[in-house]
Amino acid sequence: MQAPRITIAMTDHSAGFEATPDRVRLGDLVAFSADVTAFLRGEDKEVDTNNLEVAVRKGSLAIETAPLLVAPNLFRDLRTLLGGELLDSLDAKRREVMERWQKASRQSKQVSYRITAPFLGESIHINAETDYHADDADQWVQVERYVRGEIQDLGGITKANAHIKLPDGRTLKVTTEREVLRNDTVNRLYKLAMLRIKAEYNVLTRELRNARLVEFVEHASTVDEESLSRLTRRGAAAWKDVPNATAWVDELRGNKP
Repeated sequence: MQAPRITIAMTDHSAGFEATPDRVRLGDLVAFSADVTAFLRGEDKEVDTNNLEVAVRKGSLAIETAPLLVAPNLFRDLRTLLGGELLDSLDAKRREVMERWQKASRQSKQVSYRITAPFLGESIHINAETDYHADDADQWVQVERYVRGEIQDLGGITKANAHIKLPDGRTLKVTTEREVLRNDTVNRLYKLAMLRIKAEYNVLTRELRNARLVEFVEHASTVDEESLSRLTRRGAAAWKDVPNATAWVDELRGNKP
């Protein structure tokens, strides 16, 4: 079986003319190229887009890849898109791109997208009439919480951010203001840290996204024996007249023996 080429095309008349390889606004070209790169790479970066050769075709503005030998997750996601408009099972990065393209097509009916590949049989279309979405799209809520993890990257040339390795092995990207990092006097790289963040939280998948650092929180990793003893003494004094703590709690809860 010959390795397939994948073509991703954008039709755009929003500038008052059709975007083509001969004439396109630079900002539109940059944004489209970035989206195509993110879509092909995916979350697991199975396609090396830095070394991938492409051809820019007409109709309207299309990027055609060189033959892709091994990209099973990409091929699977393309078949999923052809089979329906739900994005839940899609790679996270490809899902973000699809949601962005769907939103752009609805906001301007002069913009649409098309994905073709020989093994698909037919094209995938994203336009004002399609409805690519995720079932959990409305399950994101704004939260503020504390997270603890190892700081693996800190800084950034164009945007200030930190990459935090969480206890479950996942990596959380947290953006911040440059002043927060500039004013922090502690060397936190490759060390455990506690952070207070604001983020969007999915109540179904428990995923965090668009996280933003509020502050680093200093915390003690050792037990204060004196404070613990003081709390123990207070608890013993408060419960001294209760002969059976378990029975007392059960009674408060309405549980009968």
